[in-house]
Amino acid sequence: MRLTLFSGTASAVLLTCFAILAPLPVFAQFAAPSTASALSIPESQLIQPDELNRLLQLHGSKKPLILQVGSRVMYAQAHIPGSEYVGPGSQDSGLQLLQRRVAMLSRDTFIVIYCGCCPWNRCPNVGPAYNLLAGMGFKRAKVLYIADNFGADWANKGLPVASGQ
Repeated sequence: MRLTLFSGTASAVLLTCFAILAPLPVFAQFAAPSTASALSIPESQLIQPDELNRLLQLHGSKKPLILQVGSRVMYAQAHIPGSEYVGPGSQDSGLQLLQRRVAMLSRDTFIVIYCGCCPWNRCPNVGPAYNLLAGMGFKRAKVLYIADNFGADWANKGLPVASGQ
């Protein structure tokens, strides 16, 4: 015995409705970058690894506050010397830690945030963290542009690395 629930036209209508109501992640790969995406950060707000390293090597100049907004495990394995871990920018808890860390700072403070967990176009952390800083009025907030990951674009280039908490 064959059980037919819907005719051809009804099936097409149901499939169309399902496609419209399907969870967003199925179609997200075709959507424009979200406002919290690394891709939405203005190019003028990016700093390249070599440029940041040069700033860190200058004697007598005020160095930027460097905040890692990725995972604690990554930070413990390798991070930019002098940087601070503030929590993942993709999570509310990380954004709250970031907000608390910078709340009392002058809005002219030079801040550099970075993650390096994955290729730039897939990083879930720097976009939300940058948006928070910009929304708080930080005029000199920059994001370290890490094209592939922290290992390839910082550590493997011989730039200084620290490890531990």
